Amino acid sequence: MTPPLRPASIDEAAAIADLIRFAFARQTAVTDPLPSALKETEASVRAHLAEGGGGVVAEGPVACLLWKEDKGGLYVGRVAVHPESRGQGLAKRMIAAAEDETRRRGLPRLFLSTRLVLVDNRKLFASCGFVETSVEAHPGYSAPTFVNMEKRL
Repeated sequence: MTPPLRPASIDEAAAIADLIRFAFARQTAVTDPLPSALKETEASVRAHLAEGGGGVVAEGPVACLLWKEDKGGLYVGRVAVHPESRGQGLAKRMIAAAEDETRRRGLPRLFLSTRLVLVDNRKLFASCGFVETSVEAHPGYSAPTFVNMEKRL
């Protein structure tokens, strides 16, 4: 059995950045523009953990997500699972832990964004109770490229 999600430590920032880049480089579909997650660094993850927080699963880690309080809720980003550990329910467990964190903070909602072409991600988040609230385009793109999703608690 895989260990539970635990709080991410600033000391793990380099390993978390490596996992994010590796996992996002191996998405189920090619995205345009390329994911900004491919540019994560130890410094950017350290800054995010200091400002918001996040969680990891196992040493290494094999899965992670970052969060921050924003716009009256908890924004979840950089949900990443090592390709060899996918299909074990880790993303759902991490989302459930983010829900717990949202409730602990007394916030009414959890929200995130994912690319329109990442149909598996959209289905995963919908299965966790998220609903699509809007679609948007990255700067310089005329057609929508990502969808915003929200779960009211």
